[in-house]
Amino acid sequence: MRIHYDNRAFRSISNTETGEVGRDTIFKYHQDGDVVWAEYSGGEIVRGSLIAKVRPDGSLDMRYQHINRSGELMTGTCTSIPELLPDGRIRLHETWQWTCGDHSSGESAVEEMFE
Repeated sequence: MRIHYDNRAFRSISNTETGEVGRDTIFKYHQDGDVVWAEYSGGEIVRGSLIAKVRPDGSLDMRYQHINRSGELMTGTCTSIPELLPDGRIRLHETWQWTCGDHSSGESAVEEMFE
């Protein structure tokens, strides 16, 4: 599935306990060709950014970094698989792992917000 992410906003709907992104975290996506990037903040996240490459199957191979409310710099990797919802919005099913701290992994989901 090919999706164009430019100018789309997403909000977290679920996350594993060791994740820091929550319901108040908003992601603002951009895209140029197969390169996708986003800025995010809210909730426990002061400021974050991610960069991803769109794979041939439409999934995103992603790296992320942010500073949390405790002042820690956090980094990780993520694979996001898009799902087109019946109302036309996009849900991203994510499998992630920290590359710092406890190196734990988890699953999360974000959904597109209509603005």
